Amino acid sequence: MLRRVLLPAMLGLALSPFAAQAQDAAAGQRVFNQCRACHTIDAGGRSGVGPNLHGVADRAAGAVQGFRYSNPMRERAAAGLTWTEENLRAYLADPKSVVPGGSMSFAGIRNPQQLADLIAYLQAQK
Repeated sequence: MLRRVLLPAMLGLALSPFAAQAQDAAAGQRVFNQCRACHTIDAGGRSGVGPNLHGVADRAAGAVQGFRYSNPMRERAAAGLTWTEENLRAYLADPKSVVPGGSMSFAGIRNPQQLADLIAYLQAQK
């Protein structure tokens, strides 16, 4: 009787959509390599074409001193955009949907696992 209950429950958990979303910061570091062309992530690091992303998780948008943000990004920042996990997820998946007219030329991360891993990596950089 116990097997009939536990086995389907365990299989259901393993096949749930959330099981694939487990975040892996080490894997996220590898995903971040595609961001390195424009961004740095070291504490106190310089900005490149894009701003330094150290501490970006839960930071107000447009907050890196000395970086020249696009007008659309400055407008979103003035409206209170903060890089919560939800906002990072939306922006990293499709930057133009969150900041229309923004200057980030990256098309977005379509793979949900890579996106979850990248967010875990960014959140660990504090």
